[in-house]
Amino acid sequence: MCLGIPGQVVRWLEREGAFAQAEVEFDGVRRVVHMACVTEAELGDYVVVHAGIAISRIDPTEAKRIFETIAEWGDDEGWRPLSPDPPEASQ
Repeated sequence: MCLGIPGQVVRWLEREGAFAQAEVEFDGVRRVVHMACVTEAELGDYVVVHAGIAISRIDPTEAKRIFETIAEWGDDEGWRPLSPDPPEASQ
């Protein structure tokens, strides 16, 4: 399963062509994202990012819905990430 996470475009680094890049903010953390698929995005727009590539633009209402769903995953009854510890070797 692949998971795209919404982020907000905060600064364009290169706007044109195959090398388009922007700084995108995810919950206070900023990352450089490849933007060739969504060069029409404006500052403040939300984009869905998978593996460092913005794959689509979404409206703020949809972004909020996704943020709420992700937050639910952290609840006691929701999804939990796998432990970062390696599995025990079987003997």
